[in-house]
Amino acid sequence: MPRSPRPRPNPLLWVWYCFGGRLPQRYRAWVLHDVTCRTWVLRHLSHSLVQISPGLLFLLLPGPLWISAMAVLGGVIIALWYSLSYMEHTSEHRLYKHGYPLGTGYATRQEAQADVRAAKAANYARIYRSTEQ
Repeated sequence: MPRSPRPRPNPLLWVWYCFGGRLPQRYRAWVLHDVTCRTWVLRHLSHSLVQISPGLLFLLLPGPLWISAMAVLGGVIIALWYSLSYMEHTSEHRLYKHGYPLGTGYATRQEAQADVRAAKAANYARIYRSTEQ
């Protein structure tokens, strides 16, 4: 089955998208791919890192560098913690802003993993649900 073309946004549009901006309609298929591909968690983390990158400017404040560095490190850890906690909701909201119904991302990821989950379930049943004694 031929795949439909998915134009990628240029770097400036990608940064806009990372900060929560809505891309033009021609990138709609790319947004679905971005939120549902095999590496969607890593992509989400890269978006989060771009969002918190302006916080690195705190390293330029006067005073001991180690204090600023520890403050930035603490902020990065907390930001990534919250980002990972809400990544499914954030991904669904990204899709919703681009015209997809809520639940599309989850359903697409589940559909893509259906074979793997079925194989794991069959293996579990074979090992632990065996009626042979």
